Amino acid sequence: MDDQGRRELARRRRSQAKRRRQRTIILKGIFTFIIIVGIIAALFLWRRYGPSKERADLDEYYGIKSENQLAVVVNNGILEPGGMLSDGKAYVEYSLVRDYINERFYWDPNENTLLYTLPNDVVSVGVGNKEYSVSKAKNSVDYTILRTEGSTAYIALDFVKQYTDMDYEVYDNPGRVMICTETGTTTVAEVKRDTQVRYQGGVKSPVLTDVEKKEVVTVIETEGSWKKVRTEDGFIGYIKESALKKEKTEKIDRGFEEPDYTSISKDYTINMAWHNVTNTDANSSVLEMIAQTKGLTTISPTWFHVADTAGNLESISSADYVNYAHQSNIEVWASIRDFDGGINSQEESYELLSHTSNRDNLINQLIAAALQVGLDGINVDFEKISTECGEHYIQFIRELSVKCRQNGLVLSVDNYVPQAYNQQYHRKEQGVFADYVIIMGYDEHYAGSPEAGPVASYNFVKEGIEQTLKEVPAEKVINAVPFFTRVWKETAKTAEELRQQEGTESAEYSMNVESEAYSMTEVENILSQVGVTPTWDDEVKQNYATWESEGSTYEVWVEDASSLEPKLQLIKEYGLAGSAAWRLGYEKTEIWDLILKYVN
Repeated sequence: MDDQGRRELARRRRSQAKRRRQRTIILKGIFTFIIIVGIIAALFLWRRYGPSKERADLDEYYGIKSENQLAVVVNNGILEPGGMLSDGKAYVEYSLVRDYINERFYWDPNENTLLYTLPNDVVSVGVGNKEYSVSKAKNSVDYTILRTEGSTAYIALDFVKQYTDMDYEVYDNPGRVMICTETGTTTVAEVKRDTQVRYQGGVKSPVLTDVEKKEVVTVIETEGSWKKVRTEDGFIGYIKESALKKEKTEKIDRGFEEPDYTSISKDYTINMAWHNVTNTDANSSVLEMIAQTKGLTTISPTWFHVADTAGNLESISSADYVNYAHQSNIEVWASIRDFDGGINSQEESYELLSHTSNRDNLINQLIAAALQVGLDGINVDFEKISTECGEHYIQFIRELSVKCRQNGLVLSVDNYVPQAYNQQYHRKEQGVFADYVIIMGYDEHYAGSPEAGPVASYNFVKEGIEQTLKEVPAEKVINAVPFFTRVWKETAKTAEELRQQEGTESAEYSMNVESEAYSMTEVENILSQVGVTPTWDDEVKQNYATWESEGSTYEVWVEDASSLEPKLQLIKEYGLAGSAAWRLGYEKTEIWDLILKYVN
């Protein structure tokens, strides 16, 4: 090859080498670009989907705003930071103890007294004391049981634990107390590997705490691939399901023995009626009243009224009345009322019941009166209990139950049909302390009702029984039926009356409504006089009648044998303790044959 050929070959080789270098550079650039894009993408994905290392603000998590606050965790809920440490002891606000730990603790701020009701005693503690009394016996502990800061009372958890099936532990950073009152069984799981509990389900949620391999957590619920858990030291958050071993159920047994709140239980189905006695002379009618009945087991005369807010008692009780009833094999459970004589308002009932000394005064007088005339029981008919009075009312029932139990007296308590607005009567707690819980299965439409309607439709009564049985054992429940009927009078409102009620709650009602209660015989006579024959309404299971007179419309849903029988059938259907009726003397004689079909 000549020189020119060699030069051409060298040129070609240089050109090829240059192209190879250029390709290499391009490929390296592309590769570098891909790597950079990959790194950027990985960083983006990591930032978006990778686990966050952010730590939650634990003071904010527990709601802590000052150094002396102690966060409170009860079971699976974080409460307001209503605790404190004092002299090495943990204390929790009374309201939190009452609402979340043990509702039987009762604080009287008027008399600076903490109470706890046992079956036959009442535990009493004063502010700042290491001593407490159980009835008249004195006991002591090595710490202050009850402290106050301003108007807030704090109870030592060690004292709460004496009367509660619970465990608790105090932890630092931040200061918190973990309280467990759960009973029965719980679901737990073991941690597979070191991991974190996060505020919410998701790797980007802030970390609440770290958990180590083999730690045990309580499983609350499952949310997708995350488990909501509670750690032993009081953190409630989320952990990856894959970080936990298989769940298992554990039985909770702290060895705590609940006191036995014994009850008097009759070995027969109760057939009770209230006797509306308004003066001492009316007591003489007892034999006549009893003679009209069949199978009556219990009579409740309206003898007792609360005279004033200091707890003084008005009584028209009669030993002769009790003797006459006993001769007929009928027990007497005299009724005490917070209306219709003496006090007669929610405000007065609150003033009475919110002071321990007032309750004591009333209970002592009531028990003395019962023993004096030989009563078999006491029937509580308090109908003026406001929402704020509820805790004081149920404490009254608890304290009265102790004295009744000590003296062998039956305690029965009257209740409205359960509704959202009367939960303050604490039926579940009544079911523990009282011997019998009575449903007043009437007044669906009452004297002041803005619209006419039945006194006790079938479904109203049925639902009342079903709701009560969710809280009270059937063997303690008595359902009361009405012997009375309301005759309703409706008159169209004038244009001026309609104008005046605009913008008020009554704006939807265009009729003036009045009613009057009548006995079965009286209603029968009224219908005969107006020449109207009632027809059966199968929805309410009552006979219904209506008529016009002098510009007004009259309506009546009749309480008679036909309406009472379906309600009495419910006693058998639900296995209740018996029946009661308001009021004696309003029934037709043949009603007792009907009642006997269902209370025998």
